[in-house]
Amino acid sequence: MSLHCDLQIYVNGQQTFFLNEKIISAYSGRLKKIIKQEKRRTQIKNSGIEIDDFPGGSNGFELVLRFCYSGGKIEITVFNVCLLHCCAVFLGMSEKVTASNLLQQTEKFLEDMFYWSWNDVVASLKSCETFLGYADSVGLLPKLICALLAKIAQNSDLNLINSSSSSSSSPEMASRFRFSSAKTTPDSKSPFSSSKAWWFDDLTVLSPLTIEKVVKSLGAHGSENNSLTLTRFLLYYLKTVSQRKGNATGFSASTKSDCIGLTDTAVHGVILVGKTAFSCRGLLRVLRIVSGFGISKDCRVGLEKLIGGMLDQATLDDLLVSGHDRGVYDVNLVVRLIRVFVNGDGWSTQKMKKVARLVDKYLGEIAPDQNLKIPKFLGVAESLPDSARDCYDGVYRAIDIFLESHPSLSFEERSRLCRCLNYKKLSLEACKDLAKNPKVPPRIAVQALMSQQSYVQPAEDFLPREVTKERPAMNDGQIVVYGGIDTDSIEEENHDMKMNLQRMQWRVNELEKVRKQMKGHLSKIARHPSTSRSLPRLC
Repeated sequence: MSLHCDLQIYVNGQQTFFLNEKIISAYSGRLKKIIKQEKRRTQIKNSGIEIDDFPGGSNGFELVLRFCYSGGKIEITVFNVCLLHCCAVFLGMSEKVTASNLLQQTEKFLEDMFYWSWNDVVASLKSCETFLGYADSVGLLPKLICALLAKIAQNSDLNLINSSSSSSSSPEMASRFRFSSAKTTPDSKSPFSSSKAWWFDDLTVLSPLTIEKVVKSLGAHGSENNSLTLTRFLLYYLKTVSQRKGNATGFSASTKSDCIGLTDTAVHGVILVGKTAFSCRGLLRVLRIVSGFGISKDCRVGLEKLIGGMLDQATLDDLLVSGHDRGVYDVNLVVRLIRVFVNGDGWSTQKMKKVARLVDKYLGEIAPDQNLKIPKFLGVAESLPDSARDCYDGVYRAIDIFLESHPSLSFEERSRLCRCLNYKKLSLEACKDLAKNPKVPPRIAVQALMSQQSYVQPAEDFLPREVTKERPAMNDGQIVVYGGIDTDSIEEENHDMKMNLQRMQWRVNELEKVRKQMKGHLSKIARHPSTSRSLPRLC
């Protein structure tokens, strides 16, 4: 015998249910009251009711209907108990309406929560994510979090400390747990794998909002985070989420916004422990991960200050952080880190020279980037004082690569690019290569060779000290050979170099004259298009 459906209920604007009024009213005090009020208002037999913000939406309401149409019976598990409990509270399905109602059945099941297995607690907490706000408002979420923390405390040595001697199972118990700062060992310098606790992986299935609830219940959210264990977990969690999504830049806006609180909390923890728990490489890995989700300005500045102070420990691979704009690498970040290091007070001459060698390698790595602009290249090259480099060969090699990768640069742009060179600190081989380089403006090449002229060694400087001391007096034109070294040939080479410099200077002057002539002729042609005079030829 089919039951008459005389009631329509619209749940969250998702689905319409056609029900028997007597059956649903027998279990739900709230619906019973609403139905009476609706009948008095409309005087219509087949009434319709709209329900908004129902926990679990149409799926939750369907579970309630199964309970009602099954005579008050339904299988309750760790996967559905939270949803059934919230629905029972929402619909007022208490013993005031009928004995052994849904609310009492779910409460009885939840009484054994602290005896559940670890996996059951995690699964039940996971099931609340579609109605997290309501589960929190009825006090269910704090109980689950408390059970979760209790499980961690029971199976860990120093990971959790219960600051209260009470073993009450009330919701307030969650606030009595605090993560302790585990001892830092040499193996814990990596922020991710080496110090991973047994529960890290299991909690990565939870949503960012759920994790944030757990963190807040510990009183360790944001700047209040002083726990190394919690910090390591948050970093591991964010890394896992980013890998799950493929890459951080592909996150939806909602995912990023949900994780901002967690990233700030993690960074505050990192800044607190600083160099004692994280290496420079580890800190840069932290920066890579949290940057994808977005962090506050204060957190970013604090983290970059920490990294910049340890820049002498970095390697080239550490600095190759992907760019967020059009560039391949985040050059602005490296410039900021170098400035932090230079402006700090913890560096020595040895550390400064080590950073200089690292920067020169970095310049060579970013030079082929087609989207790298000259100001950014110069920003990196000129971020260090001149005293940091004993030799500028590395900078020149990077400039050569940049010119090769950017063939469309104008004469002025190529000249501007070379301004970061100190020609006096170029080796003789690099200076010769620069002079022959067709991509380098001739005037720059002349300046480089002229700077080397004062450093050309006289012939006697190539001789061993012992030979120089014992060298007999020579008459003019006399040739003396020591150990196979012909001083005349050295003097001749020095003379040839000076002559080459003079010829190149003359060549530059000639080119300058021709350029001016061409400019004058072009202006005349523009004013008198009919002129047939030919342009001067380049010699």
